[in-house]
Amino acid sequence: MIKITKPGLLTSVQDLGRYGYQKYGVITSGVMDTTAHRIANLLVGNDENEATLELTLLGPDMEFRDDTLISICGGNLSPSINGKPVKLWRSVLVKAGSKLKFGGCKTGCRAYLAVAGGFDVPEVMDSKSTYIRAGIGGHNGKALQNDDELSIGKPSELSRQISEILAEERKDKAFSEMKWTISSDFTVSSVSKPHVRVMRGRQYDWFTTDSQMKLFTEHFEVTSQSDRMGYRLKGPELSLENKQEMLSEAVSFGTIQVPSEGNPIVLLADRQTTGGYPKIGQIATVDLSIMAQLKPGDKVQFVEVSHEVAQQLYLDREKKLHQLKQGIALKIRQKTK
Repeated sequence: MIKITKPGLLTSVQDLGRYGYQKYGVITSGVMDTTAHRIANLLVGNDENEATLELTLLGPDMEFRDDTLISICGGNLSPSINGKPVKLWRSVLVKAGSKLKFGGCKTGCRAYLAVAGGFDVPEVMDSKSTYIRAGIGGHNGKALQNDDELSIGKPSELSRQISEILAEERKDKAFSEMKWTISSDFTVSSVSKPHVRVMRGRQYDWFTTDSQMKLFTEHFEVTSQSDRMGYRLKGPELSLENKQEMLSEAVSFGTIQVPSEGNPIVLLADRQTTGGYPKIGQIATVDLSIMAQLKPGDKVQFVEVSHEVAQQLYLDREKKLHQLKQGIALKIRQKTK
């Protein structure tokens, strides 16, 4: 059991999303940074889709009622347990009664807290993800509040083995951390103006040659009018060659739409099911995690890639994640022999 003593700016239960219901107008939701979420789960022996807590900019304070195996991945929100800093991207065993707090946001925007066994909340339409606007999923369909208590599911055998290894090292300390961590290949770059790879959208040819060039040569800034539904960007105005009307079409995570005023909107986890603005681009799946870690004021530059290159990048990442999963299991088996 975990008790929330301070909710943070926006803390919610999320998994990989609510799929198969968009035809009924139900949005997908789910985590913003799927890579950090999946790795956090692997580090505590969970299935990759198990629910985690998504923490935004200012993390919560919480108290652990039981010994709990956790991991924190994604943005660095300065986590500490009983006043001592906790490292990211590794397995951590926390002693019952210990308190986890978060400080300032050093890098990124969102962190993911996984617990062995996952969070024991009801599934709604095959997902534990919180959709706040509809009040469904997660913990009572809301962002976490003061005094909320979260139950934890049954840990896997791998989770139990990881806990045993860390328990030997913890002794009388509030927590113990695994000595090894995740390769830097998986951690999001913290450069001030990251490059994000983008494919041409369905209406790319509708835009002027100047707008097409600016999309891939100029920087865009994330504005304060941004949330889990989408990032509004500020930068060079993108305009159509000729004013045209279009029927609403399906949209996806990373679709870049351009309203009439010319400032693009990147659609994210809580995006609507369809959109009626011209789509100038689509962010490659492998770079969605980079986009998800941007906060208001951050700048980004888009780089054009083909569909073929984007597909290969995705396959390469999935291969690495599969190898990581196997590597963690092998390391734990070797330790427990």
